[in-house]
Amino acid sequence: MAEDEAEEPEEVLEIAVETPLIRMIKEGRVSTLEDVFNMGLKIREPEAVDLLLRRIREEVISVSPVQKQSDAGEKTRFRALVVVGDEEGHVGVGSAKARQVRDAIEKAARRARLNMIPVPRGCGSWECKCGEPHSIPAKTSGKTGSVAIVLYPGPKGLGLVVGDAIKPLLRLAGIRDVWSKTKGSTSTSHSFITATYASLRKLFVTSFLTTEAGQVGS
Repeated sequence: MAEDEAEEPEEVLEIAVETPLIRMIKEGRVSTLEDVFNMGLKIREPEAVDLLLRRIREEVISVSPVQKQSDAGEKTRFRALVVVGDEEGHVGVGSAKARQVRDAIEKAARRARLNMIPVPRGCGSWECKCGEPHSIPAKTSGKTGSVAIVLYPGPKGLGLVVGDAIKPLLRLAGIRDVWSKTKGSTSTSHSFITATYASLRKLFVTSFLTTEAGQVGS
């Protein structure tokens, strides 16, 4: 390739404080989010996720005012619920409060990155068996407060047969076809979202432990 046609070097995200995880990523010892969990590491800086996952999308699920009574009178803060993901099997959920809406959203987005997890995908539906990662590999469930949800693998082309509140979470996780069964007050977005996130985390933990057991037994 001619010198004037050479590709531009990939942009490197500059980070003010270089933590051990950031250093390992830059040195190439950690290259995926899965590596972080496989090596027993903790995500303590949102910037690490931005380095590992270059294509992250954010979606604000809700912003609601929160009233607090104090000696000086009633104070209003805002609570934001944000979902982040790369639509390729990684997703996180974060919630935060602040005096300003923008600050609440930014804090929630950072927390969502800290809560980012790999989401196992597959084709677990007996109606399909195409082998493509369009759904989840098996049934999973989660619960937050009074809200409980069960997710079932769906055949390709089914779509997201779930409540509207959790569709952004599933889309950002890269799940396109799934059924659901819910119980409790699903009108509360926060509980509905976190219960669904818990079900995906359970799926990840089960997959992770199965892989670990297989490595020990081999």
